Amino acid sequence: MMKLLVSVRSLKEAKEAVEGGADIVDVKNPGEGALGASTPNLVFKIRSKLRNVELSATLGDLPNLPGTASFAAFGAAMAGADYVKVGLFGSTTLSDAIRLSSKVVKACRGTGSKVVLAAYADYKRFNGLNPLLLPKVASASGADGVLVDVRRKDGGCVFDYLTKGELMKLSAEACGLGLISALAGGLNAADVRCVQRLGFHIFGVRRAVCRVMRNGSRVLDRSLVATLHRLIREVKKTIT
Repeated sequence: MMKLLVSVRSLKEAKEAVEGGADIVDVKNPGEGALGASTPNLVFKIRSKLRNVELSATLGDLPNLPGTASFAAFGAAMAGADYVKVGLFGSTTLSDAIRLSSKVVKACRGTGSKVVLAAYADYKRFNGLNPLLLPKVASASGADGVLVDVRRKDGGCVFDYLTKGELMKLSAEACGLGLISALAGGLNAADVRCVQRLGFHIFGVRRAVCRVMRNGSRVLDRSLVATLHRLIREVKKTIT
């Protein structure tokens, strides 16, 4: 069954996500970017309080600095993350992406943490790495999974930048290599059936499960998480 990943900024939000039925709690700081890093302290705190949930931690929209990336990855793994998400922002070529990813995989070896490599559907806007190369990078570096997200959170959606055919090809290639595949970037409840049919294992959200407050801030709402989680389960039944 496709899993629901919910990105959180605090322990309180993590608890809300779990109460709503999130399969994976993803710790990140949206203020630092699409895959903005939080702190190892928060990851450790959430891990200590929520022992039975799968926990993901983002390392940030990383520059092409393999040593820096590997230190960050080791910290996330030691703090208790089951998944370490690597934003390949500064790695614009295939060789650079493989080199950085290999260092991260090596840093996480023996920790029990899975490495998920992320690239951005809107890569052409900043001359980034084509996300369709992710399965090749993951296979060459020994990573466990791939994620396609959107870099600039300006109301756009992943489907604004990549076709469903391209995304299906990516997920099929990842599956053939034994990789986890995840999709995020402006997704909402209306996209569940499509993402399921495209073959992705993980459906990632934040905006879709947040209430917008009067001051413009977004607050995670467990009822919205529960509604989305229920829809994913129902869609799975109708498709199979």
